[in-house]
Amino acid sequence: QVHLVESGGGLVQAGGSLRLSCAASGDTLSSYVTSWYRQAPGKQRELVALISTGGRIKYVDSVKGRFTISRVNAKNTVYLQMNSLKPEDTAEYYCNAFGNANYWGQGTQVTVSS
Repeated sequence: QVHLVESGGGLVQAGGSLRLSCAASGDTLSSYVTSWYRQAPGKQRELVALISTGGRIKYVDSVKGRFTISRVNAKNTVYLQMNSLKPEDTAEYYCNAFGNANYWGQGTQVTVSS
């Protein structure tokens, strides 16, 4: 059983930055494919970035060059550094850990004003 807690969301102006954190307890996060998803009002949840157990990283095209996913094993935490934020990045951001089961955090709201 993995318990995920996201933090770091907030209100920021376009062009600004935020760093989201996903802290895990109950198991070792590096044993899971860990992803960040987001869901804007009225839209489907979409994959933003993922990091595999081996450290391979993928991003959705809309965030490439602006967002960086990373994992600090010593802290059992995955981060999402978000730079050059745009109003269209506004969404609830969720952390996901996929392995022997599928685990979700409670989400953290990111709002980017124009």
